[in-house]
Amino acid sequence: MMDRNFFDTIIEFEKQLESTQLQFRALKEFVAIMVEERQALQQENNHLRQRLDEMHEKEALHEKMREAQVQLTKTDIGEGYDNLARLYQEGFHVCHVHFGSSRKEEDCLFCLSFLNKQNV
Repeated sequence: MMDRNFFDTIIEFEKQLESTQLQFRALKEFVAIMVEERQALQQENNHLRQRLDEMHEKEALHEKMREAQVQLTKTDIGEGYDNLARLYQEGFHVCHVHFGSSRKEEDCLFCLSFLNKQNV
């Protein structure tokens, strides 16, 4: 009778071992799937970071270009005003009414109004 119990115990242990092996295989397959998904997500994350960096670089370049254009515009306006004021001092009209014609020593209200608007 003792042998029978011992044999039953061994059979039960074998069944438990087979069940544990099945669970272990399932766990191993699950871990393999998770590792693959993790790698895919890491690749996608790296790709998105690269794209984001590229977008930031482009945005920074556009901002620098905008700043340069603003600076150029400010410089152009200053130089243009200076040139018009110099022409007026040399005796030429800078207003739209008589532009480029000689002033004959008298001040022109149109020119002075135009130069005052540019100065503001």
